[in-house]
This record gives sequence, structure tokens and C-alpha cells, in this order.
Amino acid sequence: MPIEFLGIAATNDGSETTPRSGASFDREFTLRLGRAHEDWGWDRVLFAYGSGSPEPSAAAAYLLSRTERLQVLLAHRPNVSYPTFAAKTFATLDQIGDGRLTVHFITGGTDAEQQREGDYLTKEQRYGRTREYIQIVKKAWTSHEPFDWDGEHYRFADFVSDTFPVQQPRPDVSFGGSSEAAYAAGGAEADVFALWGEPLAETAAQIERVHAAARAAGRTTMPRIQVAFRPIIAPTEELAWEKAHRTVDRIAARTAGGRQPISRRHPLTGPENTGSQRLLEIAARGERFDRALWTPTAAATGGAGNSNALVGTPETVAQALLDYVDLGVDIISMRGYDLLGDTIDVGRYVLPLVREEVAKRDAAAA
Repeated sequence: MPIEFLGIAATNDGSETTPRSGASFDREFTLRLGRAHEDWGWDRVLFAYGSGSPEPSAAAAYLLSRTERLQVLLAHRPNVSYPTFAAKTFATLDQIGDGRLTVHFITGGTDAEQQREGDYLTKEQRYGRTREYIQIVKKAWTSHEPFDWDGEHYRFADFVSDTFPVQQPRPDVSFGGSSEAAYAAGGAEADVFALWGEPLAETAAQIERVHAAARAAGRTTMPRIQVAFRPIIAPTEELAWEKAHRTVDRIAARTAGGRQPISRRHPLTGPENTGSQRLLEIAARGERFDRALWTPTAAATGGAGNSNALVGTPETVAQALLDYVDLGVDIISMRGYDLLGDTIDVGRYVLPLVREEVAKRDAAAA
């Protein structure tokens, strides 16, 4: 199966190493970055979600209407809208993009971030709500007859949409997490299960837990696996490692030596979500793992989101990615610290190497 590559659809040029230069929603940069992904061979981009960030579905509509091939992964938190409304929104976006939408459902990793938009459920309750929400959205996408719903979190009667996705029977559903509740919900409902980049052994163990949860839910087709990294590449190994250390120094400067979080979404210490706790525990065990995995970037940001790096020449990073492909990963998520420049460099120098090798393996297997 061909490998797929996911980049980032940032709405401004800020990153962990560089403050943004303009507004939080910079239309020109959003379009420039999206078209760079399209031009340099990326398959799709992620519009992330934050309580104070630009509304991602509107930004996604903007980009989908101005690109031709690039697909969009839209992050969505169930607390911000009713599932029937969300299903219509997603279907409309899929129409705008002529079938280029995937939806990533976020349960919420921290109580404080959820409460900023009125969500006071416990983490366990949030997982139950997300699972029910996904089930309703799927039914709204595919049911042409009115239906009722009487669940734990949602109740309505006689709903039927007049707006359906281009993709049939429906767009894919993406889900992520590293807790038992996440494995259970995503294993049951997701077409794609997203993991943050960890060492190979830990990644293999997580994949097996996702598959076990899917089997426990009665599924015979397993979710596709996505893994996320921060690429740091240069023409030589020496230059790549110099660049990596400069990157951590710049993160440290932005966090005032670990005292000031870069954003309100992620604390630098004591994260509530299991995924960030895992990244920090791995970083405490060592800086380098396997072929190219490097953890100081995760440690410097408090394990915030996708934060473990792959460091080396394009050839080294490509071989490291192929190690994950060997585990059963078929979607690679990457975003650099220089959002636009790294999109172009990784697209130019890394993606073709991985695709070429995967194509050779597929041909040999056939």
C-alpha cells in the first residue's frame, strides 16, 4: 500500500522556535503553506484545534477552495457543536473539496483547555461522548431516512440531512491517544488511529493495543496507523545535529528556560494527557533511540503534542521512517520548525526516498 504523508495547515508562521509575524489567521501564509504542500508531494494537511485559535473548518474551506489535489484532515472537538450540525458542516466541506476531507475527532487532553469553551466533563465522560458523537456523525453522513437518537449525551428526533459527502459511503474518521480509553474508543470507531512518534518498540506495542481494542469491538478490518514526528534534516549528519541543538536552544529561549509555556494549550510540566506523559518518560530515559529519534525537543516543550524529532540527512530520516513502515505504519505526519522551508525541503528530499522504497517493496510483494 502506498505510504501517505500528512503536513500541517498552519494559519500563521509561528512555531515553537519562532513567534508569529502577523495575525493568528494570515490568509496569504495559510494559502502559501498549503500550496507548498501540494506542490511538493504531500497528501494532506492538518488543521489543528485550539480554544483561542482560528476556527479550523472555515480555514479548511478557504484552503480547499484554492487547491486542487491537497486533502485536509480537520481536527474537531465534540464539545463545540452538536453532532448533527457537525455532520452537515463536514459534508459541506467535503463538497467544497470534491471529496478531500478526513475528520480527526479530539476528546481533549487537559481539563483547563476544555473548560475554556464550557466543557466540564471528566476525561472518562469525554471519551464516552466522543464515541457517541462519532456514531451519530457516521449515521448522519449515510442515512437518507430520518432517524431518532436517545443516548447518554445526545437526544434528538426525526433528523435527516439534505447534505451528504462526496466520498461514499462517508469520509474517513481519524482518532488519536495513548490511554486505554483512547485505544478502546479509537479501536472501535476510527478508520485511522494517530500516534505520536515514540521509539520503535513502544510504537509496536501501541499498534498491537489499538488492534486488540478493534478486535474486542468486533472489527475484522484494523484502523490504519499514523505516526507523527518533527523532521530536522541537513545535507550531512554533522550539520543536522548542529541544527537540532540550535532548535532546542531556540525553544529554550522562547520558554524562558522552561518557565514560560509557548501557548495556553500545553503546560511545560505536569501534563494531564497520557500521550505527553509518555513522551516525557521516554525523554527521561534517554536522548537518542533507534536510527534517528531524538527526544530533547519533546522535553523542552513539556511533551506538547507532536514533539519528538527525527534527525539526520534526508537518507537517514527516510530510512528511519521506513523502520516505522515495517511496523505497519502507513501514514506519516511531519511538520518542521520552519513551517514553510521544512515543508519544501522534506517534500523535496525525504518523501521521494520513502515512496520509492515503498513502491519497490510493493512491487516485489506483488
